[in-house]
Amino acid sequence: MTEQATPEAVARWLSLVAADVELSPYLIGVDRDRLTEQVARALAAGTDLPYLGWSEAERRRAESYLRRRSFWEEVEDRCPGLLPEREAPLVEAAVRRLADRPDRPEKLALLSVLGRAYRRFGLRPEHQTVIDDALRTTVPWHEVERAATRAGDGPAWWPVEVLDHDLACDGVAILTVRPWRRLPYRPGQAVPVCTPRRPGRWRWLCPANASRPDGTVELHVRAVCGGAVSTSLVHQVCPGELLYLGPPTDTGLSLHCGDLLLIAGGTGLAPLCAIVEQVAAAPDGRQVTLIAGSRDVASLYDAITLDKLQQAHDWLTVVPAFSHDPLAEPGERGDALTVALDHHRPGQQVYVCGPPAMLAGARLRLLAAGVPAARIHLPERIPWR
Repeated sequence: MTEQATPEAVARWLSLVAADVELSPYLIGVDRDRLTEQVARALAAGTDLPYLGWSEAERRRAESYLRRRSFWEEVEDRCPGLLPEREAPLVEAAVRRLADRPDRPEKLALLSVLGRAYRRFGLRPEHQTVIDDALRTTVPWHEVERAATRAGDGPAWWPVEVLDHDLACDGVAILTVRPWRRLPYRPGQAVPVCTPRRPGRWRWLCPANASRPDGTVELHVRAVCGGAVSTSLVHQVCPGELLYLGPPTDTGLSLHCGDLLLIAGGTGLAPLCAIVEQVAAAPDGRQVTLIAGSRDVASLYDAITLDKLQQAHDWLTVVPAFSHDPLAEPGERGDALTVALDHHRPGQQVYVCGPPAMLAGARLRLLAAGVPAARIHLPERIPWR
């Protein structure tokens, strides 16, 4: 096997083992980078695979995955030209993950990507059996077909290069990425994000900026417990690495006419910062108040950017809200919604974005405070947390 082919073979082997119900538990807690090196050496030298504690039968099955033809080769043999070889690994990883029945937010992200891929590559019902046979699994194609009917035309994903990775505070990173071709999104939208470190796993994130001349996109990520993608993005991904962004999707946070009251909790700040930039690009005399909620001063991860925004725009008022900081000024103490209601004025369009606990009762609290339902905007169209 050539040196060029070895990394691809090892990556394919790891994805097959991870998709095997009986073998995948042996990968829990294993150093993936070290295992990759060991498998690559075994392939190059023709020796046995590293021992992971499996039985003889399991070891033989693991070795059989090294001899299996790639997903693309099997599909290409039966349907020449159906999938580009370069794109096939992304399709393979995504449909394998969908077959594993992921939780609802991840499933919706997968369907967003796969629905667009279904249209992009001209897949039809007769291709489904071919792909299922190549994967040795059964994919819920009826769900992909439904997603395809809702998906617009265009790429299924945009490769992006990580330009900068800033660990803004404990557990939160700000990534600046540059798509290979411009990503057509609007402030307030969300995009599925995937890292090759976690093949087939996609997570919703909202760009934190309006469109820029250089096409770069800023992403705010919090590492959540059990979140494979978020943990990798925060603690492992480095500048120069490749990520993928899926098709932009409306969340219910698009810009409306009138003054704005923006209420952010945690990394829910990202889409609201993008809306502020959208207003700044075409000032129209409206006033904007941004409530940035966090537990304490140390958790307000993007304070410098917020300070720069307020200094640059006299129509913008930024109010930090600290729910667990006894040293905060009296006007800034309390959860973001409570502080925001003190700053609410009749006629404002009210936007709320933050963690699930914050969003759960937001609409009822705002309605009880007299905010008209038509002026309340929450990210309700997709559950990206």
